[in-house]
Amino acid sequence: MTTFYVVRHGQTTANAQNLKQGTINTAITHLNPIGQQQAQDLHDTFDISFADRLICSPLDRTQATAAILNQGRGLPISLDERLLEISYGQWDGQDNTRLLAAYPQYFDPLLQDVLPSYVEVATDGESFAQVQQRVQAFLTTTAQAHPDERIIVVTHGFTVKAMVLAVLKPSDPMSLPEPANTSVTKIVVDAIHSRQYLAYYNRLTQF
Repeated sequence: MTTFYVVRHGQTTANAQNLKQGTINTAITHLNPIGQQQAQDLHDTFDISFADRLICSPLDRTQATAAILNQGRGLPISLDERLLEISYGQWDGQDNTRLLAAYPQYFDPLLQDVLPSYVEVATDGESFAQVQQRVQAFLTTTAQAHPDERIIVVTHGFTVKAMVLAVLKPSDPMSLPEPANTSVTKIVVDAIHSRQYLAYYNRLTQF
């Protein structure tokens, strides 16, 4: 079986400003000082040297988080575009509060995050199902290529959620909030028997 330890990147300026980052990769989506400290704190409490490799999204915020996490650990790092954040299309970079005010019917009232139906009004927005398909492909093919390995994955909030949705297959995707910055989620994939298991989600405690 292959074990994935899936980390969400540290806080960015866009996170702090409540903007939808999507696949934007500019200075506003880089780690801010809080995000850098979050990554350092995770490095200090989660020694990833037990793992075999580290795979991350190509965006700067994930690569920066991975670099901090990997300091002194020396894991081989590779990039995989299937780990990109969901693209909100024309909503990328927009203020979440303003979008919520303009399109309340497309947001969960408690989580204040987009519902799957948001793609009806966000031109070129990626659907929940599309993200789940690509992260499922990542889990399956990576487990087949690296059986019995322990792999650190550094990716994005919705991408982590999509992985867990692919594993648990709940009827309501909004029953699962997005994980916190630099939280860790553990997924185990048995490629031989085509089984997947969620060990834990959104963990922020000492390791």
